[in-house]
Amino acid sequence: MTDAAPIDNPFDLTGHVAVVTGGGSGIGFGMAEGLARAGASVAILGRTASRLDSAAEQLRRHGRAVLPLVCDVADEDATTAAMARVRGEFGYLDSCFANAGVRGSFIPVLETSLEAFREVTRVDLDGVFLTLREAARQMVEAGRGGSLVAVSSLGAFQGMPRQPAYAASKAGVTSLTDSMAVELARYGIRANTVAPGWFDTEMTSEGLHDERFRERVLPRVPVRRWGSPDDIGGVAVYLASAASRYHTGDVLRIDGGYLKF
Repeated sequence: MTDAAPIDNPFDLTGHVAVVTGGGSGIGFGMAEGLARAGASVAILGRTASRLDSAAEQLRRHGRAVLPLVCDVADEDATTAAMARVRGEFGYLDSCFANAGVRGSFIPVLETSLEAFREVTRVDLDGVFLTLREAARQMVEAGRGGSLVAVSSLGAFQGMPRQPAYAASKAGVTSLTDSMAVELARYGIRANTVAPGWFDTEMTSEGLHDERFRERVLPRVPVRRWGSPDDIGGVAVYLASAASRYHTGDVLRIDGGYLKF
């Protein structure tokens, strides 16, 4: 086996095609914008057409092709069709970021019904599996290699009271991605997980802007601020690019040092 050849600019994504689920806002939009800025064409998937159209308009300012697709990642047929549409539009797929997720309600575990539990896991775990499976199928068939990325959470490593389904999903996503990293490496496909900390997004805004929550949690973040979508774009570029070609089966925590303090 020979060493991989050096690359002049491994972060240049010109000609690269990426998919980001939940790409219409928050962390997903931050990823999509980082990718587009680096030269990638991007397909963004989500459930709200107006939000996707608005995000696509912003992303196109970087001069790259953007394809907004309405899709519920928990629906197998819809996800399969959306990923096929990406291939039909661009011809191939280089990276896939499975970011779409829901938080669910804060309910004590003793009061959580199986139905309520599955409302979260069908999106946060099943949806990630379906998205990455379809991406991997395209990558294996094309023989170009590729990068699979799942978005987890610090909830995969810390106990999260009153959010059993969310925590279970995020831990499952981490193990799922590790499994794919080992199985798909022979095809030149790498798989990693990103675990964001406290990011100021629509999903978390209620808690992060509560004064009592801020007083309790923010002092535990060494950088003394919440994360923003802009903080995740560079990580997405790294994982999509050739700079990470020997990096697989890992969890990248983007939390401002929260878990270490």
